[in-house]
Amino acid sequence: MEKFFELKERGTDIKTEVMAGITTFMTMAYILAVNPIILGASGMDTGAIFTATALASAFATFCMALLANMPFVLSAGMGLNAYFAYTVVIGMGYTWQQALAAIFVEGVIFIFLSLVNIREAIFNAIPPSLKIAVSVGIGLFISFIGLQNAHIVVAGPTLVTLYSFKSSVEGGMFQSEGITVLLALIGLLVTSFLLIKNVKGSVLFGIILTWGLGMICQATGLYVPNPDKGFFSLFPNGIISMPASLEPTLMQVDFSSVMSFEFFSVLMAFLFVDLFDTIGTVIGCASKANLLDKDGRLPKVKQVLLTDAIGTTAGSLMGTSTITTFVESSAGIAEGGKTGLTAITAGCLFFLALFFSPVFLAIPAFATAPALIIVGFLMMQQVARISWTEDTLTAVPAYITIFSMAFMYSISEGICFGVISYTILHVFAGKGKDVTPLMYILTVLFILKYMFL
Repeated sequence: MEKFFELKERGTDIKTEVMAGITTFMTMAYILAVNPIILGASGMDTGAIFTATALASAFATFCMALLANMPFVLSAGMGLNAYFAYTVVIGMGYTWQQALAAIFVEGVIFIFLSLVNIREAIFNAIPPSLKIAVSVGIGLFISFIGLQNAHIVVAGPTLVTLYSFKSSVEGGMFQSEGITVLLALIGLLVTSFLLIKNVKGSVLFGIILTWGLGMICQATGLYVPNPDKGFFSLFPNGIISMPASLEPTLMQVDFSSVMSFEFFSVLMAFLFVDLFDTIGTVIGCASKANLLDKDGRLPKVKQVLLTDAIGTTAGSLMGTSTITTFVESSAGIAEGGKTGLTAITAGCLFFLALFFSPVFLAIPAFATAPALIIVGFLMMQQVARISWTEDTLTAVPAYITIFSMAFMYSISEGICFGVISYTILHVFAGKGKDVTPLMYILTVLFILKYMFL
């Protein structure tokens, strides 16, 4: 194990890697519950979707460990699953079988692009300053996700606003929603304290302790489940369960509409979002794990991107939407995960979830939210590596990348605006020769994307 995963060479050990894998899985286990709900809206069998999601996640994550030896964990991408169900199927009238065909074709195209090193070239073309900015932007992005998951930040007249405990008491929601917000805030303080005290596994322990406090609140009547409002029991309704059959979705791809123009537009949307979300996530997580070399390149990036493509192709055949590298991988990396053993651990847990789904599905969002917020803090630390005053020509595009990811709620949009601003500002400053040809190509493509997509 030491020889295969290069544990000593990367300054880690088995205990750290296993702890990191568990942490990553805990922060992203929600996908097992959410993906069947979202894809189920398209008419797919929810039980089969759960099985497909768990199996595809485990398979792709194992591939990441064995082919690339990286601590990245994969599953069905949020946003892309919603696009699949609500836009492609419900909005455009495609069948879910035809939508799965688009996912399959996307995966095959990405396998080709990975094998001929085009995706690797795009990864390497992004300047070091933007790579740092991507990591910082993902920190803000994942913190915002945590704040939303815990309902600390909610929709309001100013677009977003702070949760109102007074309103929750007056509306009779304090014992269901209000108490979970309070528990999330307590969990944030507990996790922060453990981090300050350099407790090994602070993020994972923070999740478990916050969940445990919630169980105590439910047992004493402070927390009252309200399923109609999305607040469920914090106690598992069982331990062991048999996985649902994969048959309703297995090998159900329908290529009958592949030659249509609409299919091409659907395919391009899947391709674009997945391509740059994945590249952004890998950049951010690799930066945090100190896996990039002095030139900002990631060893075995080809294998990393190929794994993502293989996972997407296999997932479509099983019956789930695009499989992609999850930004929550940064939670395990924050715990010290640096090798594929982290991924192996998370992959095993995805497989075990097939048989212990009641336990894993009981993990509440308010317990994992503090972990995401703290991981955001850890990823934000890289902002100090940006030359804010000495080199404003690269600092300004870095800043644009950071705020675009957070405020536009999209990793891919952050990369787009960062690349466009970097290229244009260098041309205006008379330093266009410092911009690589591929950056010019990406800039033109991104501008065309905003004009026509």
